[in-house]
Amino acid sequence: MRLEIDLYERKVELLKALAHPIRLCIVKNLIQGGGCNVSYMEECLEVSQSVVSQHLTKLKAAGIIKGQRQGNEIFYEVENEEVKAIITALFQ
Repeated sequence: MRLEIDLYERKVELLKALAHPIRLCIVKNLIQGGGCNVSYMEECLEVSQSVVSQHLTKLKAAGIIKGQRQGNEIFYEVENEEVKAIITALFQ
């Protein structure tokens, strides 16, 4: 029974990470666009760079996104297949 509780706790943490409009928007746009940098997100979401960075930190900690450095910029993409399926189901 404990293994099932652990599984549910992991799923809840994943859903908590997605349960903010800005983070949900970031993840949806990363899936649809194939990845982008913070500057683009800042412009698209009309929020400051620090706000975008705070949300990216939470998404990275939850194992939802990853960043890859390209020169002076970091391009982010969704790496969690389960999250891709959730977002696809939410926005059909």
